[in-house]
Amino acid sequence: MEETRGVLLKQEKEPWRVLEFYSGIGGMRYSLMKAGVNAKVVEAFDINDKANDVYEHNFGHRPYQGNIQTLTAADLDNYGAHAWLLSPPCQPYTRQGLQKQSGDARAVSFLKILELLPHTKQPPNMLFVENVVGFETSDTHAKMIEMLASSDFITQEFILSPLQFGVPYSRPRYFCLAKRKPLSFQHEVCNNQLLWSPGPLFEHNENTVTDGWDKPPANWDDLIHSCESVERFLEFKNSSYRVAGGTGTDVSTDCSGALENVDERNLRTMIQYIVPLSLIERWGSAMDIVYPDSKRCCCFTKSYYRYVKGTGSLLATIQPNIKGKASLLKEQGLRYFTPREVANLHSFPVEFQFPEDVSLRQCYALLGNSLSIAVVAPLLRYLFSQQS
Repeated sequence: MEETRGVLLKQEKEPWRVLEFYSGIGGMRYSLMKAGVNAKVVEAFDINDKANDVYEHNFGHRPYQGNIQTLTAADLDNYGAHAWLLSPPCQPYTRQGLQKQSGDARAVSFLKILELLPHTKQPPNMLFVENVVGFETSDTHAKMIEMLASSDFITQEFILSPLQFGVPYSRPRYFCLAKRKPLSFQHEVCNNQLLWSPGPLFEHNENTVTDGWDKPPANWDDLIHSCESVERFLEFKNSSYRVAGGTGTDVSTDCSGALENVDERNLRTMIQYIVPLSLIERWGSAMDIVYPDSKRCCCFTKSYYRYVKGTGSLLATIQPNIKGKASLLKEQGLRYFTPREVANLHSFPVEFQFPEDVSLRQCYALLGNSLSIAVVAPLLRYLFSQQS
């Protein structure tokens, strides 16, 4: 590879060389593939053993599992990577994570990677960072922007939700796209801005009017009218999961102990997804209930299936005359979304699979930490596109 003005060049048909930090179960790599980017992941990094099992199962390559804080600038130079893709831990920037920001130990590795940038002989041409909404107001974000600017990067930042891409999944996330000069974005008018619209990703006219792109939606749920229905993402349709004569009362009563007693590895038995009557009676008022024809469901967290409050939506398999909690929840045949269905809502491809030795709870935990391919793929396509 040759160098010019600090930019690592590549031949036209040569793939982009990519480093994938915090690779998880492969959402970023699948996004690259969906984006149609000619890229080669030269190394992935993740400290989670189970996540690496899943990644290896699907891609045939096991990510580097050491502590990335031990990496040096020379180590990173040796990869000759054109792009670094990063999805660092979000807990330092969430309410549940106490919002310690850079003071949280889980933020240290990300800051260490950024601190290596000015010390590399050959910095990457591009960076991509994904995190939770709230990151954009953190001190970690401020340090990131300062470090990128000092290393000659220009940035465009986004907060986007799958709802803006037709997916009935309410999961707004923060994204930072960065290119190192003299590389540039197609829409330079968006440089150093935080955008709430996917407009730049699909508008090819460089003189596009950007009015409103920098303003958040008044209500994310206003976007649901253009979304597909939840049913399109289901693994089991109604005829498959009506049990015990088709009455919600029978389902909940007969299966009240199923979740505690079931073999977690047996993913083919629908009964393990039924919400026990005891949980409905105790937490029904806090549950988010959706139906097959719904066009929105809540974000699934890594605690889904362990807890029902604030961890993701539950599916009513028997639709009452009046939707919602005005009707008895125990008569609506409530069940959890299956891991495959959660993966579908994250837009993972049909060929994605979990190894058989990954438990049900581990599947949910790993999916809860993943990203939306429907959102990330267009962002990566935009990032890797080159100005003519």
